[in-house]
Amino acid sequence: MATDLITTENRLWAAADKLWANTGLKPSEFSTPVLGLIFLRYADSRFHEVQEQYQAWGTAVEDIEKYDYQAEGVLYLPEKARLSSLLMLAEADNLGRALNDAMSAIEAENEDLKGVLPRAYTRIENWVLVELLRLLAPVEIEGDAFGQVYEYFLGNFALKEGQKGGVFYTPTSIVKLIVEIIEPFHGRIFDPACGSGGMFVHSAGFVKNHRKRAVDELTVFGTEKDEATVKLAKMNLAVHGLSGDIRQSNTYYEDPHQSAGKFDFVMANPPFNLESSVGRAQVCGFRAAWQGAT
Repeated sequence: MATDLITTENRLWAAADKLWANTGLKPSEFSTPVLGLIFLRYADSRFHEVQEQYQAWGTAVEDIEKYDYQAEGVLYLPEKARLSSLLMLAEADNLGRALNDAMSAIEAENEDLKGVLPRAYTRIENWVLVELLRLLAPVEIEGDAFGQVYEYFLGNFALKEGQKGGVFYTPTSIVKLIVEIIEPFHGRIFDPACGSGGMFVHSAGFVKNHRKRAVDELTVFGTEKDEATVKLAKMNLAVHGLSGDIRQSNTYYEDPHQSAGKFDFVMANPPFNLESSVGRAQVCGFRAAWQGAT
């Protein structure tokens, strides 16, 4: 399975990278829409898994309600947001607009994702979007594996963006090391510089490796100063079947979670690759806010 997944990741990335080369877009302009399509493919896969499950129980498709899907921890997808509907569009149709509408429809039905999903599909040429959908549609991997594909693409896009990529993506090897040292097996986790949410995803993986469900054992909280990266993190959690309270905030100056003494585990890899304008007074002030914390 691991070898098959690596092969799939490499194949998908090579194809997407080739398409990107023909767009004239910056990596940051291409990456978020592509990550949004991986998210959509995952959501569509899980949606149909639950649909088939209910059918096996004797429930007709038309009798399965929105809340039945959500009760199974799955995003509800309106008809226009389902992959089958998008693939049926003619190549002459405005697929960018259809994808923007699909993302809006998903947000309307799933409150946790409000304002999170990408809306920049009309900036990408129609033929590129057609090829991306055709690339992702036949991929048949388990739900958790879509999360790994998402992380793989995150890492590769971070490399494309150079130094700026380090703001939102910590290499998997470093994240795994931090998680293995801290062992966040149960409780409330906080990452004050959460980027795209890698610490949360790998903490959930740690719990799963110990034969427990992360949704039962962990509650995640994060802060991240960049709005676009907050959205990447929320999509990353969703594509791994997780949810959390991630807020846009600069940890050096603000503490929206009122963090002192509130969390069981705190882990972070701040963006050391950037010059900081944070002065000694700000650091001391923040440190004072944590006095008495355990």
